[in-house]
Parts: sequence; structure tokens; C-alpha cells
Amino acid sequence: MEATGTDEVDKLKTKFISAWNNMKYSWVLKTKTYFSRNSPVLLLGKCYHFKYEDEDKMLPATSGCTIEDHVIAGNVEEFRKDFISRIWLTYREEFPQIEGSALTTDCGWGCTLRTGQMLLAQGLILHFLGRAWTWPDALNIENSDSESWTSHTVKKFTASFEASLSGERELKTPTISLKETIGKYSDDHEIRNEIYHRKVISWFGDSPLAPFGLHQLIEYGKKSGKKAGDWYGPAVVAHILRKAVEEARHPDLQGITIYVAQDCTVYNSDVIDKQSASMTSDNADDKAVIILVPVRLGGERTNTDYLEFVKGILSLEYCVGIIGGKPKQSYYFAGFQDDSLIYMDPHYCQSFVDVSIKDFPLETFHCPSPKKMSFRKMDPSCTIGFYCRNVQDFKRASEEITKFYPVKSPRNNDHRNNEDPSYYWIVVLKYHHSLTGTKAP
Repeated sequence: MEATGTDEVDKLKTKFISAWNNMKYSWVLKTKTYFSRNSPVLLLGKCYHFKYEDEDKMLPATSGCTIEDHVIAGNVEEFRKDFISRIWLTYREEFPQIEGSALTTDCGWGCTLRTGQMLLAQGLILHFLGRAWTWPDALNIENSDSESWTSHTVKKFTASFEASLSGERELKTPTISLKETIGKYSDDHEIRNEIYHRKVISWFGDSPLAPFGLHQLIEYGKKSGKKAGDWYGPAVVAHILRKAVEEARHPDLQGITIYVAQDCTVYNSDVIDKQSASMTSDNADDKAVIILVPVRLGGERTNTDYLEFVKGILSLEYCVGIIGGKPKQSYYFAGFQDDSLIYMDPHYCQSFVDVSIKDFPLETFHCPSPKKMSFRKMDPSCTIGFYCRNVQDFKRASEEITKFYPVKSPRNNDHRNNEDPSYYWIVVLKYHHSLTGTKAP
């Protein structure tokens, strides 16, 4: 009888903490983000300039966009649609219990796993839909202002706590269903895109069956000594994502692999070997690859000399974002304006969505508003991601990246030491040595 009473107390405690986290992590979207009309905005290789509302008007050469081939004269709505179309993965509550724990939420500890999911999701969006794809319903996502969001937060906290006490779960009515969405399209290509859009999101569902869901990522993290409730660093998450993709059995995921750099070094032959692993007499296609490069951009704090390096990376068409953040908080960096990074924040507790349901709602997987953060606040530990569709694409990317960021020799004791720059490339600041005269950390 006493044990039963203790169990009830523990359950009530867990529900209260869940409800409290729901309120605590629901304040993050309440503030507005302001963008300058005098500076270009870069978002995952695309450049927007809000001065020019006319789509046919080209930007001047002095606009500040460093990737001339990918400059687009975009207005604010085009940028918003592009940003909102990226997959947003946040804290969730009341999902199926994580094996080996009593946890049904990742509030307070799962942020780096969520930002890793967002980077992988962007790689999969590029793989199946391409960079030009945007979600047709993106601009229908509500962008709440501060007042209404504060009111919403209080109501959500109250409803969540009352529901937790009664053992009920708050239900949401889907407002954008698969049937309604597909009904808008007459083009087979657009229907296919929407099917893949939903399929990609479903792979990140919070259930043990989802190949890239939180439950599976935690399982793969056990080999790194991690468990549910621990804090995960960007480098550890890179290896967890690699394992998750390697173990994925879905037929659509057999054409993509992940390579994790060693000591910031990407060995071309190793990448090509991974891409060519599936080439047999029956399958002559090479694989797409997502390259993850864990780096440290300074000592205790980020070295500001790396600002131009980070900007250059986010300007590349091959970039799928950065798993980074500020100390103790992980963000998914997807772009920049001036010296501020544009990011998606996972620190918002949302209700569990069952993605196994055919018409599961999509709204909570798309962020209604971008956020900005000064580069100076960035934590030096991060993981950079690139996507290459095939071997030829990887070779082009290698040439472009080494053009911006010259290679240097690996350690002298590395048996693969080779002075041929086509053999490897190292992600280093373009002119770090000339600026400081010191070895990059």
C-alpha cells in the first residue's frame, strides 16, 4: 500500500514537472525579431535583400552577398516562406516512455538532440525535395505577437496541469490535413513533394519506431555513455546521427549515408568510399552523403576571428546548417545577417504528435518566426553539416570549400599524410594564421 502511494506521488511529481516545463519553455517565441533592410540575409545558401521587393530586379554587386551565383532578389514574404519551410523539432511532452527511464518528455535536456534532428531533416529535405522547395502552406502558420503569446502560454499551462491531474491528454484538432493539402494540387510533382514532406517529418516522430526519433537516438547514444536525461554535445550527436542513418532500414533511406570528420579533417577517399559502398552490378548509383564536421571555434569563448568563417559556411549551397548554440543551450543555426546568426530554437515544449496517423497536423513542425543572436554569444563547440547528392557533387563541393578555406597537412604521424590538396580538406578559418600568427584551436 505504501509503495502504491509512493508511485502515485512520483507520477504526480512527474506530471507537475512536465506542466511546469511546458510553461517554462513556452516563452521562447514571445519576442519579435527585427531584420535590417540595409543588409543582405543569408539562409542556407540563399541570399535575400529586403530593399528590393521587385522579384525581377537584380541586386547590385555591392550588396554584400558573397555567393553571386545564388543571390536572389527576394522580398520579406519569400524569406519567411523559405525559413518556415525548414523542419522545426522541439521539446515534446507526453510521448511514449523512453525505455530504461520514466521520462515522457525531453524538456531541459534534449535540445542538442533536437538541433541535430533539424540538421539531418534539412539534409533529407535537400535529398528528396531540393533546395528550391518550399511548403505551400508555410505562410498560413500563425505568427503570434508578444501579448497573445503570453496569454496563450498561461492558458496552455493551466490546461496542461489540469489535464495531467486528471490523467487526460490535451488534444489538438489538425487544421491542415493530408487530404486537404493534396486536394489543392493537380500536379503529380507537387503531390509527390507533399508526400515526402510528411514522410521526412514522420521519421523524426517521438516514438520507438521512428528511425530518427528521440527514442532511437538515445538508444544509439548509449554506446557513447549517454542516457535519457543527460546533456548531449554537438560532437556526440554527430556520431549518433551517423549511426541512426546507417541503421535505418526504410527503402527510401538506402541512398544516403553520413560521414563524420576526424579532427576537423575530411578525407576525400573515405567519403567517396562511403558513397560508392552500394555500387554493385545491380545498383550503379552512388550514395548521397551528409558530412558532419565537429569543430571548436576557440577556447572558453568563441574567437571572433571565426565570424567570417561561419558566415562563409552558411553561404554555401552545400551547407545544411550548424548544430551550435550558446553555453548550455543548443540552437540550429541556418543563416545570418550582419554579425547576428539566424536560428531555430528547440526550447519550446509542445504536445506529442502521433505521426503514424495519416492526417497528423504539420503546424508544430514548422517555426513561425526566425530568431537572431549575436555571434559573440555563440558557444565555441559546434558541428557543421554539408550535403552532397553524389560523388561528382562531393568533388565540386570539395573544390569550392578548399577554394574558400585552404587545406593544411594532417598531423605528421598520420599514415595518410599527403600534400595533395585533393586528398583531404580541413575546415579552418580562411585567414586565421595571418590574423593571429597562432595555431587554430
